[in-house]
Formats: sequence, C-alpha cells, structure tokens
Amino acid sequence: MSDLPTPPAEALAHSEKLAALIRDEIAANAGWIPFARYMELALYAPGLGYYTAGARKLGREGDFITAPEMTPLYGQTLARQAAQVLESGLDQILEIGAGSGALAAALLTELEHLGRLPQTYYILEVSPDLRERERDLLARKVPELLERVVWLNRLPNLYQGLIVANEVLDAMPAHLVRGGAAGPEEGGVTLQGGAFAWDWQPAGAQLRAAAEALRLPPGYQTEIQLQACAFVRSLADSMTRGVILLIDYGFPAHEYYHAERSEGTLMCHFRHRAHADPFFLPGLQDITSHVDFSAVAHAGAEAGLELLGYTGQAQFLINCGITDIMLRTPPENAAAYLPQAAAAQQLLSPTEMGELFKVLALGKDYDAPLIGFASGDRRASL
Repeated sequence: MSDLPTPPAEALAHSEKLAALIRDEIAANAGWIPFARYMELALYAPGLGYYTAGARKLGREGDFITAPEMTPLYGQTLARQAAQVLESGLDQILEIGAGSGALAAALLTELEHLGRLPQTYYILEVSPDLRERERDLLARKVPELLERVVWLNRLPNLYQGLIVANEVLDAMPAHLVRGGAAGPEEGGVTLQGGAFAWDWQPAGAQLRAAAEALRLPPGYQTEIQLQACAFVRSLADSMTRGVILLIDYGFPAHEYYHAERSEGTLMCHFRHRAHADPFFLPGLQDITSHVDFSAVAHAGAEAGLELLGYTGQAQFLINCGITDIMLRTPPENAAAYLPQAAAAQQLLSPTEMGELFKVLALGKDYDAPLIGFASGDRRASL
C-alpha cells in the first residue's frame, strides 16, 4: 500500500478511533466478526464510518466520482425516464443516497424543462454530512425548487412514485464466502498482533444455503449480498405503486460467479485509486462489491415486484435520448460541446461505464413499457 497517499495526522487519528471501536467489537464477539459486520462499521459506524463522518468522498477532491458528478448530462437523460413514470399519474420521486445532490439537481432541472416536475422529491440519506452537502448544492443549483425537496431518515409507508438508487447497492455490507472442504465458509475478521486479519469459519444457515445454491468449487471466493437483497424487499414493502430504478456496477449471476472471477469483486477506493485491502485505514476509504443483479431481481420477485427491464447503462441512456440532449449544445461551440462529448464517452463506452454499469427496473402495479428498455432489454439473462 506504499503507493497510496498518506493522509494528514487528523485523518489518521480519526481512522484509529474507528479501528479501536472495531477491535472492541471483535473482542466482545470471541475474537471474530463476519466481514459484513466489519464493512458495516467501516462505512456506517455513527460519527466515524466512511459515510457518516465528514471527510469529502465524492468528486475530484474525494475518493471516487460518480456519473452525476461527472456531468449533468447523466441526470438530464435519466429525467426522460422519470418523466414517463410521472406521466402515469404518479407525482413523487424518492432518491436513495443522493451523494452530493448532483443527480437531484440535474433531474429537477430537466423535469422542470419537460414540464413534469414531481410534487415532492424525497431524499433518503443516512449520512448527516452528505445531507448537508446535498442541501447546499440544491440551494445553489435549483433554489426555486428547494421547497419540493424533503429529506427522510427512513423509507416512507404506502409510497407511490419513482424510486432511484444510483450506486447504492454496491456500498451495502456484503458477506464473503468461499468453497471449503466441509462446505461453504464465511470470511471474517480477527486480530493478529492487534492488526486486522482474515479468518474463515463455517457459514451460518442462511449464508450456507445461499452459497450452496451457487455450487462454489473449493477455494472459490466471492460475495453474497444478503443485505442488498433485504433492502430491495424493504423497498417493495414500502411501495404500493410505482417503479424502482437500481443503477450500479455488476453482472447477472452467470457472469458474477464465472470460473475466472475466483477472487470475487471486493474493491476499495482511496483518492481515486482502487485497491483490494479493506483493512487499510478504516473510515477513510470506500469499500464496495459489484452487484449480483440476478439475486436482486429474484429478491424483488419474491417480494411481489415485477421485473420491468434490465440493460447496460449505455443502452439505457441511448434509449432515453442522450444524443438528442447533447445536440442542444451546437458542436460548433467547441468550448462547451467537447467537454460534454468527453463525458458522454465515459458514460457510454463499453471500456468505461457503458457496459460495467447496469440498470435494473422493478415495479408494482405499473404496466407501461419503460422507454429506457425499448431496445436491448436483457432481462432474460437474469
């Protein structure tokens, strides 16, 4: 890890406070906790976790940049799909984990342009720091629409509308499993000389059943996202009518558990550098795993949701009219058009975000075909 930048002393002290909390939890649980619990504490421990403390996470000064921060073109295009859903008589949007607020700002701006503003734009945000930044950005970008925005601490009941979750599932704690000689084993965290270290134990009943269904060969290591699937079920329980758009990087099961992906997809992000050590400076780096979209779709179906579409991000954005939106800026205006074209290249290119990122649509009591999946719908691959 010597090639990663060294944080300032204040940040290192913050990380050590979180590390001490995790060490105490390990000690209180007979010297071992599941990795999913370690990941939960590293990301969400109150006041100390990566997403609950005040360090800058998003954008060029943070650890990673998401599509909405890269360009408003992303949110403007997504607004076309949102407008279609709102035209069906629904008048609410709920964004899960709005990050910097960039997606909300672009969506609201474009929906106003289209004459399809929602009555209320809800944001469910667990991070006090990000909630404050979202409010500040929206106050700057769309002050006239701020009164439509309502922040929530939990999912609403009897919700009717559109739910958008952009890069949310990948940040939910994942269980690590591997094939063992006596059956599936769960990856956990123990202490060796005061430092965090891996330790594997027989998987518990729920995780074991999920892992056995995958028929993992001995030594094959991967992630199983029980919490992400439970979250999708909770969305279904909170909704009486509407559409859920889940946008993230991941694969269907037959690709996720491919023989060549034998070490899983766990990844960490620190100052725009990716690496694979989740024990590096807990609280100062993001920890993620790719999404098993087959498992997510199955969880939705079990909870009464209908699978409305599944495709790559590039195909979804093209279906929603990204090229038409780009042409609002004349190519002759090189100073404005060229940066937009470069951002679109990142969104659409198969070697950038266009194929790695997927869009999954689930719905309840919603029958109209969604424009984002008009061409290239791959739901059969799930």
